[in-house]
Amino acid sequence: VPYPQDVCIHQLIEAQVERTPDAVALVFGGQQLTYAQMNRRANQLAHYLQTAGVGPDVLVGVCMERSLEMVIALLGIHKAGGAYVPLDPTYPKERLGFVIADAAAPVVLTQAHLAANLPATAARILCLDRDWPTLSRYADDNPRSAVQAHNRAYVIYTSGSTGQPKGAINAHRGVVNRLLWMQDMYRLQPDDTVLQKTPFSFDVSVWEFFWPLLCGARMVIAKPEGHKDPSYLSA
Repeated sequence: VPYPQDVCIHQLIEAQVERTPDAVALVFGGQQLTYAQMNRRANQLAHYLQTAGVGPDVLVGVCMERSLEMVIALLGIHKAGGAYVPLDPTYPKERLGFVIADAAAPVVLTQAHLAANLPATAARILCLDRDWPTLSRYADDNPRSAVQAHNRAYVIYTSGSTGQPKGAINAHRGVVNRLLWMQDMYRLQPDDTVLQKTPFSFDVSVWEFFWPLLCGARMVIAKPEGHKDPSYLSA
């Protein structure tokens, strides 16, 4: 089946922002962001990341619990041209330290209450909640980058059960193919809601994060650890 081979994930989302800027994009607890608000925040983060050296195929660590900031982090990294590396905050410090070093991540995005749990690293640490006043001074227009569809979108590390963990790379082109196939097959509508509940260290989470945002649907983000409580998810 023919599909676009020259477009990146964030570019599809930016096109949706233009179509439905005032629609609600993200819901987390009692908070919500419209498409325009989400896009502006991701743009400010992206401009910051570019000043920190993030561009095509540069990996950025993300050590966060589910939140509005997590989605902004993933989208902002893509907009800067980079690729994200999930760092589950429940993982042992030794594993987190290995992945950050192996990925040569120049920046790790986290939250203030998790920062103390990070291992010592040469990477720049940025808390998206605590440090937002700094980010808010950056431009909020869509940034330009040299990223192309063949560049990395994310790198998820294996369990390491057969040795040291290894980073498995996925490019924008493959993810775009998957997302557009899903939309052709299942047809999300703007009045649909998608629950984001898969931990972002598993690649099933990828379609939960990006599929609703490229077709104008609403993403409801489950609370941290909420994926372990079926009655909560059902409600």
